[in-house]
Amino acid sequence: MTSTSDLEPLAEIELQKEEEDEDRRDVTDSPSVPPSSSFSPDTSHPYYDVARHGIIQVSGDDNYGRKLIIFSSCCLPPSHQLNHRRLLEYLKFTLDQYVEMDYILVYFHHGLRSSNKPSLKWLREAYSEFDRKYKKNLKTLYVVHPTNFIRIVWNIFKPLISHKFGKKLTYVNYLDELRDHLNYEQLIIPPDVLSHDEKLRAAQQDRLPPPAKTPPPRPPLPTQQFGVSLQYIREKNREAIIPPVIHQTVAYLKEKGLRTEGLFRRSARVQLIKDVQKLYNLGKPVDFEQYGDVHVPAVILKTFLRELPEPLLTYRVYNQVQDILDVESILRVTRCKQIVESLPEQNFIVVKYLLCFLHMVSQESIVNKMSPSNLACVFGVNLVWPRHGSISLTALTPINIFTELLIEHFHTVFGSHCPAGQVTP
Repeated sequence: MTSTSDLEPLAEIELQKEEEDEDRRDVTDSPSVPPSSSFSPDTSHPYYDVARHGIIQVSGDDNYGRKLIIFSSCCLPPSHQLNHRRLLEYLKFTLDQYVEMDYILVYFHHGLRSSNKPSLKWLREAYSEFDRKYKKNLKTLYVVHPTNFIRIVWNIFKPLISHKFGKKLTYVNYLDELRDHLNYEQLIIPPDVLSHDEKLRAAQQDRLPPPAKTPPPRPPLPTQQFGVSLQYIREKNREAIIPPVIHQTVAYLKEKGLRTEGLFRRSARVQLIKDVQKLYNLGKPVDFEQYGDVHVPAVILKTFLRELPEPLLTYRVYNQVQDILDVESILRVTRCKQIVESLPEQNFIVVKYLLCFLHMVSQESIVNKMSPSNLACVFGVNLVWPRHGSISLTALTPINIFTELLIEHFHTVFGSHCPAGQVTP
């Protein structure tokens, strides 16, 4: 059996081979696109020296409401230009905002080179510093574009890594494979990684059989609940303004979940969530009592919102939400009121219903630990997102502040506008 001391030089050799192969491809291919990021932190950011490179990004949620944290190796500058101790501190600073809820790590390996890679000693120190607080709610670590170097490093670390943590590692050979697990459109993927993925797929093309013809998408079922518009659901459900999924999950959670610590921060078994979605889409009854877990309806509610073709707050208000930080603090609640009252009537009624419930949840925050701020971190990205592209880390701040104001000042924001068809939880 190969010892750890033998594996370390082997890892270095593999990395050099990969660099040489990459350099040879770049001789004939178009020049590599320099890493870039939509993240431009303010110079007052406590870790501006690291954050400005865009190495670490928070990029929305996966398909089951778990926060996505991305680490892009191609954004690492040469080692002499980056204090790796500061990088570790910044990674912990970022994770500290989300580790109390379930989260996902996506590691883009392409772009790691001898000139910019942290040392193996640094990796060991980093792993040892990430205590149970960080590891227990990490649900999956996706390693995208793995190489022999990655597999050797994994073997070096195996003695340190628990079996339970090891099961969280998933290798992803091509970006398309992420679509089965994550909201791909929300991902912040550096241009270098996209270019590398295209090269890998082109190289594979000759070895693969011709792709099967993809059948045209089937029209939604009359009973469909997920992935269809509010208008479609209303037309197929006897003009019910509140979609059945929202009505039923809120009703159950109001009765059984208001005092559950970490409500909306935990995930549930992926297959179980898929099964419940299927029941809803087939028009079959769903009895949450049989699952014995309030986190199931909580995840179903977030999943429903995330799969709407257009966000509940609509695309039109996205830029207005982004501008909320430009409004004086004393006037922000009034501005929130103006924005939500400009929504189409059906959207306003559903938003008011949902935010009324979230306000109720926040009223029990001493027990459930879900303050308006914590709820905003969970629900903000599920209520509004841009028409094109993903939500950058800087865009998250105004979204979360806007959502927090809606929850905390619910009665002021929603109290004076009462459409004829409104419903309360």
